[in-house]
This record gives sequence, structure tokens and C-alpha cells, in this order.
Amino acid sequence: MQNPTNDPAATGAFAFVADVPVRWSDMDAFGHINHARMVTLMEEARVEWLLSAGEQYAPLIKSAMIVTVEIRYQAQLRHEDSPLRISMWIKGFRSVDFTIGYEVRSAHADADSKPACVASTQMAVVDIGKQSLRRLTDTEKGYLSQWSRT
Repeated sequence: MQNPTNDPAATGAFAFVADVPVRWSDMDAFGHINHARMVTLMEEARVEWLLSAGEQYAPLIKSAMIVTVEIRYQAQLRHEDSPLRISMWIKGFRSVDFTIGYEVRSAHADADSKPACVASTQMAVVDIGKQSLRRLTDTEKGYLSQWSRT
């Protein structure tokens, strides 16, 4: 991963922007990034962002599990579009979950260009010991609201 940042001034309205290299194994027989591999590339960016939150938010990060993934493709991405610029933000949160939004485009594309892919992942938080959902703490809600787009 190259050039990740979580500086709001540097990322515009995004909470975190990461440039993720496309590997040859990410391609399908038709020459574009395979759908399943796109989920993996988004995961690489998301994990980098979540780990950058710091030890204070470790309980949130370690207890978050994916509930749903939605992806809408608006253009093809190919190996020559590497690295992919994956921009993320918090779309919303409720008492036991939060949703991360994504815009994916080539790092070579203009920042205001139409993204090739828009996606979201809904993350629920669990009490690992009890194996049940838990509520977001006020501190966690404050952190998540800090990264919501306006």
C-alpha cells in the first residue's frame, strides 16, 4: 500500500485515502479486475485505515465484522490503472453497526472524476467473549462521526 493518509485536509471529504497496487493475480480472463479481487483490494485499504485509528480504538477495530458488501461498477478497471485510489468515509452508524463508503478510481484519474466503482460495507460490532452484538461506545460514535461526509 502506498501513500495512505488520514489527514482530513489532505483527503478532501474522505476519512482515508489509500493507493493500492493491482497485482497480476487480481485480473480476470477479460483483462479487468475480477469482482472477488475488488473486494480484497477494498479490504486492504479498509484494514489500513482501521489500523491507523490507534490503540484507543482497538476494541472497535477488533470487534468489527462485515455484515454486507455492496459494489456498483461504473467503469472497468484494468492492470494499467494501478494503483487504485480507494477513498473511504463513514456513511452512517447506528447503535451496533456502521457503514463505510468507498470510491475506487485509478490513482492516475482526476480526483473529481466519476469513480469506476462505488461500494459500501456494513460492519457490526460484537462482544467477542459473549459472541453477541454490542453497542458502540460514545467514544466510538464520536470517532465515526468525525469521518462522516457532509
